[in-house]
Amino acid sequence: MVDGESGREQLLEAIRSIDTETLINMILVLSIAYILSTIISVILSKISEKMSRNGRIKAKMLIPVIKFVIYILAFYYISREIFIIFGPELFLLTGLLGAAIGFGVKDLFADFVGGIVITFEKPYQIGDKISIGEYYGEVTDIGLRATKLTTPDDDTVTAPNSLIFSEAVASANDGASEMMVVIDLYIESESDVKTAMEILRETVVSSRYVYISKNSPITLLHKALPFYTRLRARAYVNDLRDEFKFESDVHTRAWMEFKNKGIRAPHLHILSVPPSEERESSDSVRNVRFRTNRKESEFDMDQGNSDL
Repeated sequence: MVDGESGREQLLEAIRSIDTETLINMILVLSIAYILSTIISVILSKISEKMSRNGRIKAKMLIPVIKFVIYILAFYYISREIFIIFGPELFLLTGLLGAAIGFGVKDLFADFVGGIVITFEKPYQIGDKISIGEYYGEVTDIGLRATKLTTPDDDTVTAPNSLIFSEAVASANDGASEMMVVIDLYIESESDVKTAMEILRETVVSSRYVYISKNSPITLLHKALPFYTRLRARAYVNDLRDEFKFESDVHTRAWMEFKNKGIRAPHLHILSVPPSEERESSDSVRNVRFRTNRKESEFDMDQGNSDL
């Protein structure tokens, strides 16, 4: 008990011995690390946008690595200063920090560990199109705490890095510049499937956004369903940012040709449901009839009892 109290007193004494200059130096180191990492990220991002698509991906892959190296150097300097100040009381300080992490900032610590895992294991990287949890978009930044995504609607989503421990991550391109796009078209079951497939193939092949190679072929599929036939094209774009432009281009030109060949979209099979007012009136009629029948049955029973 005495040793514990003396240890706490020594720790408090060590904390009081921290001079203002040392504290300012620690804050200054963290600030310089943040500013330097931000400047390097902005410069590399602007340079990468002027490069080819492969060069852009490779340049952006360096951003999170450089940021973590800068922060590790900053934390090393701060840790060294802390060790010099506290010395023997460092183990007690470590225990207090562990308790703080366990009770107060465990989520923040999990995000930091997740950022390290993302940077070095690379389940995804800057420039990838990913789905994580409820989010889908292009990764624009990987920070110490969170990953930023740009959605198809041009919204910026900040997803905590700790999501990689609890959510499945799907990367559409896995570091490559090209990416597969799946396009579905639906036609009437009675339509000429062979003609429709030929039109779809020609439309995909002739698109200015398509990328065709030995490892990136075009695949066409069709499937007959109860009320319609589904046509599916699997093809690659030469730049992942052209995903929706490619899809829109194929849809527009394919349906123009379908119209010329008499291929139509399936009809909607909708059940006829009476309007709400009609339903309410029918319910009220049923209720009135039920009450009337009930009164008549009660009257018959009373009459029968009187006869007895």
